[in-house]
Amino acid sequence: MLADKGYDSDAVRRQIEATGAAPNIPPKANRRWKPCFSPVLYRGRNAIERMFGRLKDFRRIATRYDRLASNYLAAVCLAAAVSYWL
Repeated sequence: MLADKGYDSDAVRRQIEATGAAPNIPPKANRRWKPCFSPVLYRGRNAIERMFGRLKDFRRIATRYDRLASNYLAAVCLAAAVSYWL
């Protein structure tokens, strides 16, 4: 499970481990015990976050003008293609 530094607490880590997943959360700077963290896995999460940020630059996507889900999906696909192309 990939998460932000904001979710770095012992309670959240225990809850993730109870479901059978392994938490990959970067430790906060003020944490005394630094749990293991893989920056290689975290890069994938960062790429997805940047992609959503680019999609929200398109006003039509951010405000969801389309009423039908199929039209909205088409607009998201078009915006993703344009942002990937540029």
